[in-house]
Amino acid sequence: MIKHFSVLYVGQIELDNLGRDGTPADARRYPNERLIESFGMAEEVAVLMDELGFYALWTAEHHFQHEGYECFPNLILLSTYLASRTKRLKFGCGFNIVPMWHPLRLAEDYAMADILTGGRVIFGVGRGYHTREVETFGAPLRDGAANMALFEEQMEIIFKAFNEESFSHHGKYFTIPPAVPYRGYELREITLVPRPIHRPVEIWQPVASGRSLDFMAKHRLKGMLSLNGAKLTDLVMHQYQEISATYGRQLQLDEDLCLGMGFCIDDTQQKAMDRVRPYHDERYKWFATFGFVRYTDEQGRPWGTPGAPTGIPTIEDGVQQKAWLCGPPAQLVAQLKDIEATYPGLEHILWQWPEGMPVREFKEQLRVLAHEVMPAFPATIGDQAVAGTR
Repeated sequence: MIKHFSVLYVGQIELDNLGRDGTPADARRYPNERLIESFGMAEEVAVLMDELGFYALWTAEHHFQHEGYECFPNLILLSTYLASRTKRLKFGCGFNIVPMWHPLRLAEDYAMADILTGGRVIFGVGRGYHTREVETFGAPLRDGAANMALFEEQMEIIFKAFNEESFSHHGKYFTIPPAVPYRGYELREITLVPRPIHRPVEIWQPVASGRSLDFMAKHRLKGMLSLNGAKLTDLVMHQYQEISATYGRQLQLDEDLCLGMGFCIDDTQQKAMDRVRPYHDERYKWFATFGFVRYTDEQGRPWGTPGAPTGIPTIEDGVQQKAWLCGPPAQLVAQLKDIEATYPGLEHILWQWPEGMPVREFKEQLRVLAHEVMPAFPATIGDQAVAGTR
């Protein structure tokens, strides 16, 4: 049953000359005074979401993006500040890119945020996908096996730090603590100070591959699917359920998963598609080169694999694949009801802020969601603080 509606804001600024034939992604370069506009946009939308009764605002960690698409380098710091400007809204880290952190610094920072916000920051972890970011911080990305091995060892340390009063770790990448003298004794264990007070810590990870699913199921991490075609979504839903069962967890279909989709609301589906088209096309002009067209052909083969389509999708492709919901509110409600019936364990819906859509326009979209879509799902009413606010 759908219980929570959230938003993903990856940190883009208001881009100019948008769309398939607009400014090429790699030709974009904005000065610092423009790039920092993303922080004000996050605050403006967070305050409105808090008033309208949304569950969480998710943001994305990225670095060095003078192109203006993803401008938040520290999600825990941002989330802690935004929590001080709101009352009930949660803030999801989607995602802290673990290979770019020392695991103990990440664990400490999250623990502080958990305490200072009263548990309103949601911990999320990822492995990264930008070579410019991950490799610049001295971690592997081009070597996928090394990236995964580093990530898994870092996560082992984070699990220990969160859950054990004191601990040690001896692995390939980290020896914690080092064998050094301290105040007259040999250091053998350390304690994370502080530790989170809301435990066990709820941890989310994006679903990227079958190996990711196995790690997530083994450690009871929750999974986020975003802008996938319907066939790929269904495949992942079943895989997560089946793999979880091998670790002794009997889950409903889509339990502990979040479904992320693009959306646009207008009087008709065509008007909605035309309205969101430049933002949709701007997104894929940037993201398609990273392999993030997660649509499939009729045989279930993802785009870009042998025999399947390739290239940059249109909004018509996104709607056909059910990765984007476009149309009047009643149509979105009907589509969500169909999703709810298909995946009875689904509790979380995540709406993507289309890259480049001005904040004023997106805020109006949120108001329509809150007043004409969310009330059709009574389980979400508990999230709503001042649902009548316009």
